[in-house]
Parts: sequence; structure tokens; C-alpha cells
Amino acid sequence: MWMRNLGSGPAGDVRNLVQLGSEHPGFHDPEYRARRDEIARIALHHSTGDLVPDAPYTSAEHQVWAHIGELLAPVHERRVCHELLEASRRFPLERQQIPQLRSVNARLQAATGFRMEPVMGLVHAHTFLSHLGRRVFLSTQYVRHHSRPLYTPEPDIVHELIGHAASLAHPRVAQVNACMGWAADVADSDEVLRLERVYWYTLEFGLVEEAGGVKAFGAGLLSSAGELDQIEDGPRLEGWDLAAIAETPYDPTDMQPQLFVAPSFDRLLHDVQVWVESGGWMLRPRTVALSAG
Repeated sequence: MWMRNLGSGPAGDVRNLVQLGSEHPGFHDPEYRARRDEIARIALHHSTGDLVPDAPYTSAEHQVWAHIGELLAPVHERRVCHELLEASRRFPLERQQIPQLRSVNARLQAATGFRMEPVMGLVHAHTFLSHLGRRVFLSTQYVRHHSRPLYTPEPDIVHELIGHAASLAHPRVAQVNACMGWAADVADSDEVLRLERVYWYTLEFGLVEEAGGVKAFGAGLLSSAGELDQIEDGPRLEGWDLAAIAETPYDPTDMQPQLFVAPSFDRLLHDVQVWVESGGWMLRPRTVALSAG
């Protein structure tokens, strides 16, 4: 969950919908920028609840997807926690072609009631989190630049699908996502910041103890071969303390210098849900209809 710019172009202008910073790998690539604008139009004209139109991916973009998948598969076997490895086996993704959100949603909704809806780029934390309470995951559709297949300065379809899709198909992970969304729907700006940090250090970059080692849980790790391989040697590993996590800032533009380790997969989910439910948010009037899904 990076904070994002939804695009500053006017609704009728199909050019320059997506603004890239000068440090972005695709900044000087006019073809890539045109592709980003083309795919962004899908989100621009999408209405919530409608079937998501297929993105017109090119053969080169499919090749980027396939290459990243090949690199990640063996690293997942070594570094990802058992529960999520099993979830990914129950929710397989196409290996050679980028899956379309429409086809992913058909399976995801059947599993946990979640669906992915397209956005052009980063959205504000409150917007992203509150949609989770409606069992809607706001997803990008574009593909990272081919020159940096293992790096993206913003979440792309690789991150959304390899990182989040199978997790959202896991009933308990889906429920914690929804619980975070219910809280964000009624939280004030300071509270949203605390929720955002807990989401970041658990559902995006959480680690769990397993079989005497440390395994990846968070979606940001699952979609990054580089960060997965450096779990035990790169970031500083901190003890499990949700109160401390809620006060710990993070930088989404670089590899994480510190990560928090939960005692187990079950404890991470249990403790995050209890932390949210004990925060008083669940007792406030809300616009989201609560679901026990």
C-alpha cells in the first residue's frame, strides 16, 4: 500500500494521465508512458461493481510477468510461510500470461467475497483501507518497466496479484483486511496513520516465525525477490509489538530497513484483529455494512 497519485490529467484527455517522477525507470520511455496512459483509462472509466475490462497487455508485458514469476517461484519455496504457500497452490495464477482482474475476481469472490477494482495509481491511505471494509481491493493493472523487472517504485500488477491475490483468497487473511477497512471507514486522520502503519508492517511487510526461522507473510515481500532473499541479512528484525508498530514511520520508496516478526502466522492475524477491535472503531457509526465473511 503505497500512497499514490491517481493521475492529474483531465478526464477527457488520454495523454499524460499518469505522472511519473524523473527517477522512474520509464520516465524517458515514451512508449511505456503511452502504455501506462492506455491502461489507466480502464480505471478512469470504471464504475465500482461493474466487470473489469481486460487490459490490452502486449507480448513484452507478458514476458516481464513470466520472467518475474520464474524468479520468484524458487524464492517463495524457501522464504514464504507455509500457510501462504498453500494458499497460492489453492489459488494458482497463469504463469505465461498476465491474469486479467475479471478472471481473478470470479475466483476471489467465490472464495472470500473480495474483488479487485482498478485504479490508475496510488490512492490515499484512507481511500485504500476503507475500500477493504467493502471487500474491495483497489488494484493497479499496469506492468513495471521492462528494464527493472525486479524493481517497481509503485505497486504494479505483479505486486497486486503475486503479493495480494492468494492472500485475499485465504478466509482469515481476508477477514483481517476487511476488519482494517471497517476501522479506517470511521477513523480520523491520526488514527488512519496508525492503521496504515500496522497494515504496512503486517499485511504488506510482515514476517512470522516458523520452524525455527523467519518467513515472509506480507504482500510487499511476496512480490519482491530481492527483499525475500535478504530477510535474514538485510533489515533489522524487531520483536512483535503492535503498539510500537503503530508509531513507526515507513519509507515506501526503498527497501525496508526494519521489519517486525510475529510469533506465528496465527498470532499475526489474531493480534492484528484484536488490536483493531480493541481500538473503539468498531463501536462507531459507519457507512460500511459489517460482514462476518
